Formats: sequence, structure tokens, C-alpha cells
Amino acid sequence: MYKQFKAHPWHGVSIGNMYPEVVTAFIEIVPTDTVKYEVDKETGYLSIDRPQKYSNIIPALYGFIPQTYSGTQVAELSNKALGRTDIVGDGDPVDICVLTEKDISHGDLLVKVRPIGGFRLLDGGQADDKLIAVMYDDAIYGAYSCLADIPPRVIERLQHYFTTYKDIPGSDKRKTELTHIYDVDVAHEIILRAINDYKENFWKIG
Repeated sequence: MYKQFKAHPWHGVSIGNMYPEVVTAFIEIVPTDTVKYEVDKETGYLSIDRPQKYSNIIPALYGFIPQTYSGTQVAELSNKALGRTDIVGDGDPVDICVLTEKDISHGDLLVKVRPIGGFRLLDGGQADDKLIAVMYDDAIYGAYSCLADIPPRVIERLQHYFTTYKDIPGSDKRKTELTHIYDVDVAHEIILRAINDYKENFWKIG
């Protein structure tokens, strides 16, 4: 009977069998979106999280890795890196940005990607890592294997977005803090830990 219904993109879609080197990503928003869409955790449908009130536009495809969870094991990496013990996971699937030379007009789709690094981001004391990936077999980005392969301006653009996208114009207070930029080995460890966190918090679906 379950095959008659749409799979929940977080719980009902497989991460793939080549993780952590290659994973499935569910894309929620694309650079042309003027509204921030986010998967509703209960139904699995895209919902409107908020209009993009300010000029920040996501500079890449953006979504999450199915059947991952930012919990205690993911947060442990941030605590170790920062010499802290108070950071907790944000309770969401691991976020991922996907670089591609193609113009993708909408979200709500699955794409095969290769993670090559990421940002260690804190949001209100919670671990909110943003992995960076390239679309598998992409004509331009597909050959990139680490962050050093990516033009610095692309990294700067992503960094600027994630450190300012929640800020209120005129306020000096930053809501997010980017503490580290890490390479592919740490990105892979984040994925493996997030899979374990998922297994500890949810049943294995497939």
C-alpha cells in the first residue's frame, strides 16, 4: 500500500549506496526563488517558510540529505573543534548546497551529488552545518574534488549568504556564526555521524 503514496523526502528517500562520497540530495530552493521553501516535517510537502524579505539570494541549489539528522554525534564535532561542550544539534536533516552549471528552475526534486566540503555554522548555539557539493557528472563542477578546486569568489558568496541571511538590516547582532570552513574529509564525517544520529532518533526506512 505504501507504494501508492509519495515518499517523504526526509524519511522515505534513500541516501544512496555510495555514501559518503556520493549522496542523494533533496532540493528545496533554487537561486531564482524569492520565497524560502522548506519541507514540512509532518507531511513531507514543500511549505512556505518565509518570503525573502531582503536582498540575499541563495547562490546555489539548497536542500538536505535524506535520512540524516543533526544530533549528538554531529554536534560533537563542533564541540571538539571549538573546545566547547554546550553545542547541540539543530534537530534537522543535514543541509547541503549544490553547485552546478545548469539552470534549475524549481526545487522539490532529487539530485545525485558529491560533497566536497562545508561550513561549520552555529545558529543560536546549535550545530547547523552547511555542506557544499557538486552535482554528479556536472559538465563544469563535476570534476571538482575539494574546496580548493572551487573559485574563491564562489566560496565567498556562499559564506556571505549563510552569515547574513537571517540578519535584520540595521542590526549589529549576527544570528549565525561561521566558525570554520572544512574540506571533504570532514564533510564525509559529518554525513556518517548524521546517519548514525538519524538511526538513533528514527527507525530505518530504507
